[in-house]
Amino acid sequence: MRISLSELCGYRSGDKGNLVNIALFAYSEDVYELIKRVVTAERVAEHFAPLVRGEVTRYEAKNLLALNFVLRDALGGGGPSTLRADNLGKTFGCTLVRLEIEAPDDLVAASRRSHPDTGWARSYLASLPQS
Repeated sequence: MRISLSELCGYRSGDKGNLVNIALFAYSEDVYELIKRVVTAERVAEHFAPLVRGEVTRYEAKNLLALNFVLRDALGGGGPSTLRADNLGKTFGCTLVRLEIEAPDDLVAASRRSHPDTGWARSYLASLPQS
């Protein structure tokens, strides 16, 4: 099944000068193994080709079920030096999770059952005691 990463992963993104850091968090070990195979540095570089002029590097953090991507020369100078609306790279994460991948039907179904809203923040807030 073709599915966007947003249904399988959470994310965080931000800047360090002219580079963007994106952490992609898998909702399960099975999802982590899948994204480790298919969400490569090359694929991310292709996805961001119009915006990123530098190298894309991927780091694996298995203990967090996460992939971390560093996109260099990604912000047109970064911070106050850029004319981009997103000078801090905050929208890069939501852009990455729009990437579509092929995933087994059973993995998608399991992910949807365990994370029906696909919003980690909503899931976290729902788990807090009500006052």
